[in-house]
Amino acid sequence: MLSKNINFINFKIKKNNKKINLKLKSILKNNDSVIQSLRKTYKDSYKYKNLRSLKKNFDNRIIGMGGSTLGAQAIYDFLRQKINKKFFFVDNLQSKPKTLSNKPFNNLVISKSGNTIETIVNFNTLKKKKDKNLVITENKNSYLKQLANQLKCEVVDHNNYIGGRYSVLSEVGMLPAELMGLKPKNFRQLNNLVKNKNFIEALIKNVSSIVFYLKNKKFNSVIINYDESSTNLFKWYQQLVAESLGKKGIGILPIVSNMPKDNHSVMQLYLDGFKNNFFTFFYVKEKNSLKINNSQIIKMQSFLKNKDIDHIIYAQKRATENVFNNKKIPFRSFEILKRDEKTLGELFTFFILETILLGRALKINPFDQPAVELIKTETKKILT
Repeated sequence: MLSKNINFINFKIKKNNKKINLKLKSILKNNDSVIQSLRKTYKDSYKYKNLRSLKKNFDNRIIGMGGSTLGAQAIYDFLRQKINKKFFFVDNLQSKPKTLSNKPFNNLVISKSGNTIETIVNFNTLKKKKDKNLVITENKNSYLKQLANQLKCEVVDHNNYIGGRYSVLSEVGMLPAELMGLKPKNFRQLNNLVKNKNFIEALIKNVSSIVFYLKNKKFNSVIINYDESSTNLFKWYQQLVAESLGKKGIGILPIVSNMPKDNHSVMQLYLDGFKNNFFTFFYVKEKNSLKINNSQIIKMQSFLKNKDIDHIIYAQKRATENVFNNKKIPFRSFEILKRDEKTLGELFTFFILETILLGRALKINPFDQPAVELIKTETKKILT
């Protein structure tokens, strides 16, 4: 149990590295901008009045790449049942983009550097005269900053010391969350979590176990995801882990596997193929799940009677975990009991701290991405 909303089963091996504990204390003590953004006391660079220029009757469109949009997408999908507004996300280049609507949009254009080519191109080709625009970017001279001044649209400062993939609980994720009708303070759970012995012990053992698997050449982190609404949460996690830790010839390859459909494709490989994987099971308990129509169940399938879809999915998850246990395949398991801002904030915090700790343990900088910058430079050369 991480908290009352999350049942957590850690990896089976008993690794409780004291060095990891010391590194965690050091990270929390240093309290840099990323850590500050996880706390309720973090001061956003915008006020609600900054958002009043956006039209309530417009649909919202978030334009960005990677960490500029993934956090907001994770929030929107995970908490969709609580959100009454429509949000669309433009997070890749498409030569023939889909027409979303003829109505004007509130465009939220997000780029830390203000010079992200894909974001600039998408904004250029999609914005219409009647759209309302808001830009989130660093407070420095950049293409987007100049364009925002030209368009006379609102600009919100992106924290200079928080990279995109760590920015979900800063302005980048919380401003969209506020537009969705959610409360940013409910996401920021670190103050409570550092006092939670179960959370801290689980985090330390979890990181120690992953370090052990890496030393034993298990480099693939496979997410066995039983919640369709969490697909973008794990796309966010995928970027966080891959971009933070894939350096100096080492790293972790996060693979998102959506269940139960992947039982009929890659599960055979997971169970009987190569053994360089460790796994994360993820399930969210759903209320008001569709129920089986008993009148259409024949005798040979009578075990399905009086069941709902959530019950069947949970049974499949438990069955798969039992098989993994029998085969001694390493895994951890998250069971989410309540779908709300607090729970999602706790998950964001857990995965961010886990990633930073893994970087420290592996003696790499979890905050830069030097190889990606090579592609950006090379692309500019070719286009010039």
